[in-house]
Amino acid sequence: MRSILVILIALCGFQGWAQVQFNASTSKEKLGINERVRVDFQMNKDGDNFTPPDFDGFRVVGGPNQSVSNTYINGKKTYSKTFSYFLSPMSRGKFTIKQATVEIDGELYKTLPLTVEVTAAVDVPKDGNNAEYVASENVHLVAEVSKRNPYLNEAIAVTYKLYVSEDVSVTRAWREIDIPKYADFWSQVKENQQRRVFEGKFKGRNYRYVILKTAVLYPQKTGELNIEPLVLDVPVEVLSNKRDFFGRRLTTTVNQTVAAGNLTIDVKPLPEEGKPANFTGAVGDFKFNISASRNQVDANESLEIRVEAEGNGNLKLFNLPELTLPSTLEVYDPKREENIKTNSSGMSGSIATTYTVVPQYKGTYPVQPLRFSYFDLATETYKTITSDGTVITVENGPVSSDSTADDNTATASSGTKNIIQTGDQFNYIKLKSSLQPIASPTFFKSPLYWSLMGGPLLLIPIFIIAGKKRKERLADAEGQRKRKADKLVKKYLSEAKKNLGNSAMFYESLERAMHNYLRAKLRIETTEMAKEKIAQMLEEKGADTDSITQFIELLKSCEFARYASGASNNVASDYEKATLVVTQLDKQL
Repeated sequence: MRSILVILIALCGFQGWAQVQFNASTSKEKLGINERVRVDFQMNKDGDNFTPPDFDGFRVVGGPNQSVSNTYINGKKTYSKTFSYFLSPMSRGKFTIKQATVEIDGELYKTLPLTVEVTAAVDVPKDGNNAEYVASENVHLVAEVSKRNPYLNEAIAVTYKLYVSEDVSVTRAWREIDIPKYADFWSQVKENQQRRVFEGKFKGRNYRYVILKTAVLYPQKTGELNIEPLVLDVPVEVLSNKRDFFGRRLTTTVNQTVAAGNLTIDVKPLPEEGKPANFTGAVGDFKFNISASRNQVDANESLEIRVEAEGNGNLKLFNLPELTLPSTLEVYDPKREENIKTNSSGMSGSIATTYTVVPQYKGTYPVQPLRFSYFDLATETYKTITSDGTVITVENGPVSSDSTADDNTATASSGTKNIIQTGDQFNYIKLKSSLQPIASPTFFKSPLYWSLMGGPLLLIPIFIIAGKKRKERLADAEGQRKRKADKLVKKYLSEAKKNLGNSAMFYESLERAMHNYLRAKLRIETTEMAKEKIAQMLEEKGADTDSITQFIELLKSCEFARYASGASNNVASDYEKATLVVTQLDKQL
């Protein structure tokens, strides 16, 4: 017997001498922004006052889940207690999960920091837990591309659709957490403000979907180009296996991160065969013409010549051919005008270059035709349009001493023109004026004079009446109390008043308003506090029994309304009661 006691004492001593272990571990060290990571804090001996880290850079979507394990192997007891958290990253980068602490046998123990790297969204998330897994299987973000093998500068559309199955629901607004930059593309994003819901199929199943936005892209490089994914944070309501008092299934709201996936576009170069020498990059289907505002003018009178292209294509991404004119015509810097609309099929409209021309001499000036070339996507060939020429006739003015206007030849508009000035082309502009008013009005006895003199006298009765009204208002004690009550009701019960037509939302906002009122008046957190404790604290603050009873009854009505569908008949009555009891309590506290 003595030997058995010695063995037992030795075993207990070895167990007491065993080293305490408190460790932290993660389910993965590298994950995509649309995945989840599990963090476990494990101890081999029971402790108190466990404190988790702040989890900077992550959102806690599950936990803490606590598990305890006691095992006996070959007579040896092993104890393990674990706190588990499920985290969702909020952005890309490297993040540090800081130390957790726990108190064991009066000693404070800490875990070592852990590093987790968050990368771009992955195509198929490989984690999930309960409601999070159900949400990941029933909510999908899809990017549909109109064409994956376009030509250089050919429009493509990327349409983003959010698919939600009939097994879950999305009732609140989602949030963009990673937006594609569309490198190597000219882009214009059109947000869909209507958010109309459509019915459709996704992977053979019935889904509801909305079109979030459409990005119109024009590739600016050839070869394989990458389009980054759009990533959203979506609140998803999932039916759980739990049921309420009436047998209805309860829902759980989880935040699901969904990504559209990476897209690869293979851009073809424009063919070299048949490319015109004057081709400047226009791709699409266009019309081209030149027009003059006037064909007959006098010397030193201005006119406008308009070079215009219209149609469908990359209108903002090429230059119109430059106009060439005789050197004896003074030409000002051209002005570019755009009238372009962008839809899912690309840009459409017109672009124009307007030249302001001022002839200096009498004569006839021909404007040579221009050639405009573009790549036609329908036929996959180059086409060239030649505009009609026009003639500008200057009827009156000096004659050039060097040569006649008819013999002048056009020079390239990109070169420098030698403009011959006569010295009197601006004589018609009067640079100075000597205008004098016909009659100078006098200030004395003018309307302004009498207004300034009589205005202050007219204001005296107004100030007297306003002062009397203010004194009456201050003396009206009942009115003061009513205004204060109205202000109090507006502050705390405005949200409940807005939801009078919706019973569930009304009682939810009413209960929240009443708790907010107590939090403001008593400086306490009442969300998890029992009604008996609330009544006791109100009584200690000096509230009378009737007001306390009415306040508690209203709290019970709010809780009962969650389960009783007939509560909608009492909405107006409960709102009036809430208004009265909040006003009464405010006078007493």
